[in-house]
Amino acid sequence: MDTYALATSLAVDYPVLNIFWTMLELFLWILWFFLLFKIITDIFRSHDIGGWGKAGWLVLVIFLPLIGILVYLIARGQGMGKRDLEQAQQADAALRAYIREAAATPTATPARTPAATPAAGAAGGGGGRGHVEDLARLADLRDRGAISDEEYQRAKEKLLM
Repeated sequence: MDTYALATSLAVDYPVLNIFWTMLELFLWILWFFLLFKIITDIFRSHDIGGWGKAGWLVLVIFLPLIGILVYLIARGQGMGKRDLEQAQQADAALRAYIREAAATPTATPARTPAATPAAGAAGGGGGRGHVEDLARLADLRDRGAISDEEYQRAKEKLLM
């Protein structure tokens, strides 16, 4: 049998609607696995149920997967969203604290600008070289997107006061 006849017979045996149906089944299978891992993660992350409760939910989700996932989403879906939100807020707060800590540490080799020289700082009557370097560091953080414009303005006002 030549390749054209083989390709034609395969195309006839598997019509386009079956391709769409297979794609839908594959999508639903991937969605089910995503929900399964998300729910198992949520079961272990949850602090409001004890060990036996976690074991019970885990057995239900693994041995009766369709019913277990649906029951878990109905019974604990709202709390699942709240736990996700709390975790995202904690991660955001940790990132912001790290950025502030990194911005507060002095750099190893400060950039030399004409305004940053001791003579220019003394001639300008400003607060000295430290404020200029701090402003330059803040501007760099803002330009890199590490801090927002509002945070930049607040920090700039604190430095200039």
